[in-house]
Amino acid sequence: MLISQILIEALEKDASDIIISTWSHPSIKVYWEITYLENYPVIDKELFEKEIIVVMNQNQKDKFKKELELDFSIDFKWYSRFRVNAFSQKSWYWLVFRPIKSELPTFDKLWLPNQILEFANKKNWLVLITWWVWTGKSTTLASLINYINKTKKKHVITVEDPMEYVFKNEKSLVEQREIWVNTLSFDNWLKYALRQAPDVIMVWEMRDLETFRLALRAAETWNLVFATLHTSGAARTVARVIDMFPADERDQIRQQLSESLLWVVWQDLIKKADWTWRVPAVEILVNTISIANMIRKWNTHQINWAIETWSHDWMISMSKYLEFMLKKNFITEEIYNENIKTLNLIKLD
Repeated sequence: MLISQILIEALEKDASDIIISTWSHPSIKVYWEITYLENYPVIDKELFEKEIIVVMNQNQKDKFKKELELDFSIDFKWYSRFRVNAFSQKSWYWLVFRPIKSELPTFDKLWLPNQILEFANKKNWLVLITWWVWTGKSTTLASLINYINKTKKKHVITVEDPMEYVFKNEKSLVEQREIWVNTLSFDNWLKYALRQAPDVIMVWEMRDLETFRLALRAAETWNLVFATLHTSGAARTVARVIDMFPADERDQIRQQLSESLLWVVWQDLIKKADWTWRVPAVEILVNTISIANMIRKWNTHQINWAIETWSHDWMISMSKYLEFMLKKNFITEEIYNENIKTLNLIKLD
């Protein structure tokens, strides 16, 4: 099958992404550069329907044709799992595959600050890991769940869209559910998960108001809740959560968040000095007594100043973390300047 050949070759070339579109040769991304696989034919619509879209089951095909966009995962046995995004552009169809390593990530191999592992030792609270897609959020979460699974006797429940890493029960009992496969929505899943005696809950993405409400409730009822959110900056994340709620609920939400939030981690992936791979850069907000007071009194504009100026409590700004990476020679001065420039643009936005 053509798609199998393309994926195998991409894995052999250590591609980070495989992009297949109609009216083009398949292409792969290696070290951030696109290379066309011209040994394969241009994919026309007939070939796409016959040889490429077979990676979808019938329900996925129907959903894609109806909504014109779809996230799903596939298990390419003996080779790799893939996270896949399908979308359309003009009259073209596109599939973007990202390999997921079969070996579960261990925290010590991720180049993350050791204090993040402290999340896994808590019995309740809400932990938010933020920024855009493909910045390592799911890998960070998987490493934390993997650590809990290996070291603690907990009931862990996850919901993902799509499912990426697959866990096998070790000391913990891990249940994994996928949107549109095992449940219809994040809020529907979370509502029932609270009745399933969980200790740890992982919500892949906080997408709507009801999911936020349920996640806060879960954190208040003695569950450790991990979730991701598409926001930049720790302070913006707090403001975004509060702004999602109607005005007449915000006083109550600020109180709940000040009591339930543990940490916010804004995570990005930065090119290494040798350009061979990417390493995470982070901004960490710790909900200290002072930060909780800022949240309650709606002084979230002061949070950025607090992160920049405090040098204790494991709190660090993105700019200071980039300075640390430069001093350790993890990144070059060119890469540092490039990311500081981007950081300043984000702050102005």
